[in-house]
Amino acid sequence: MSLKFDLLKTDGNARRGCVHTAHGDFETPAFMAVGTAATVKALTMDMVAATGTQVILGNTYHLMMRPGGDLVEQMGGLHKFSGWHGPILTDSGGFQVMSLSNLVKMKEEGVEFTSHIDGGVKHFLRPEDSVHIQHQLDSNITMVLDECLHLPTTRERAEKNVDMVARWAKRSKNAFVDRDGYGIFGIVQGADYPDLREKSAKQLTDIGFDGYAIGGLAVGESQETMFNMIATVTPHLPTDKPRYLMGVGTPLDILGAVERGVDMFDCVMPTRAGRTAQAFTRHGTMNMKNAKFRTDETPLDDKCGCPACKLSRAYIHHLVKCNEILGAMLLTQHNLWFYQDLMRDIREAIELGRFAEFKHEFIKNYTGKE
Repeated sequence: MSLKFDLLKTDGNARRGCVHTAHGDFETPAFMAVGTAATVKALTMDMVAATGTQVILGNTYHLMMRPGGDLVEQMGGLHKFSGWHGPILTDSGGFQVMSLSNLVKMKEEGVEFTSHIDGGVKHFLRPEDSVHIQHQLDSNITMVLDECLHLPTTRERAEKNVDMVARWAKRSKNAFVDRDGYGIFGIVQGADYPDLREKSAKQLTDIGFDGYAIGGLAVGESQETMFNMIATVTPHLPTDKPRYLMGVGTPLDILGAVERGVDMFDCVMPTRAGRTAQAFTRHGTMNMKNAKFRTDETPLDDKCGCPACKLSRAYIHHLVKCNEILGAMLLTQHNLWFYQDLMRDIREAIELGRFAEFKHEFIKNYTGKE
């Protein structure tokens, strides 16, 4: 396998590292900006890069529906097509098939579905198809096709899921074209059953991947359950491979997951919040529609260096109230900047051996509670 990961420092279970890809390196713990349809919504790729983002995520399901893997390949791959020249990870499309599609039928060979775009037209996605499309996209990190269960679910259903995920993971790996600076990650499932999570982790490590994701969380379970599942899985994953918690999450979720040994994250939260007038700050979130900001001369966060924080809360409030596109752009960039500042501070705290103190200080400022 040809995706290199250096584990540089540990502080308890928190890890500081670097992933080397054909399109550059990214430092871990890392937060990946979500660029579902070859765009991080409301931002140019230069604006994304300005936030400190080093790696972005694209989605196989959305890109296979529009504009299609063949066209992206014809255009030179996702990097050239989108204008993002750094590392790209692509989700396999499995989660979106389950959550967005109609009339989903799971079969051993793959999944049959009708898309949310073209209505009654049937599509069939096999693990090999997903890997091939991600190859067309020129994704640096390919994800295996898996089935993400909704929680809660029965033990019998979860057991069947874990075994099928392992079979699909093996097929995905066999279909992957190994080349320098590219890799493929397996995805641990098992719902909220600790022994099934351990079983899934062992099955995937026996197959052998460039990295390992923890899937099927942040789907409605409690934070405590999520943290327990992470703590169950990470000891069973290789220490010399990156670990990715899919679809997470809030700043407090990220801190708790880093504490339990996770290296990579993605979530639509900062960008979606920016489009709905919510700003993340060191002292919690703010709804910029609120009338109390109408005459507020202070910046969103006086420790933030983003373009929005060179302006007043009153101006951001004005843009939001007038439905000006600039308001969504500034808040989206600010929120992504906030997340990347958090990740940089986490990496620095691990390097200094003071992650526990940093986590305590951040939570105290963010929540206003000890």
